[in-house]
Amino acid sequence: MPFIDTHALSPREPLPGWKGRFFSSERMTFGYYEVVAGASIHAHAHENEEVWHVLEGELEVTIGGETRIAGPGSVAVIPPGTVHAVRARTDGRAIVVDQPVRSSIGGVSPDAGRA
Repeated sequence: MPFIDTHALSPREPLPGWKGRFFSSERMTFGYYEVVAGASIHAHAHENEEVWHVLEGELEVTIGGETRIAGPGSVAVIPPGTVHAVRARTDGRAIVVDQPVRSSIGGVSPDAGRA
């Protein structure tokens, strides 16, 4: 699995307005999201560490009760077990990485989308 073409992965919409292409390596799950303004992810926590990298647009990210606006180039690091929520202020794109593998959100076979 050294190379993956994320454009070859079928998009899924785990929540309204959050379309993503997902794959997992041996230890991490990657989500390449396109999001529409106003879409939100409810406050929740999970055992995975999660890292959000905003590529385009603006996301309002709340981690452990602290809210910040994240724009292009911003990264939000969510420790395991920490309550967090996200709301898209504009249309945008982000890459989200979970460690360890988070099969509930992505979990696509490493062989999918091979380049």
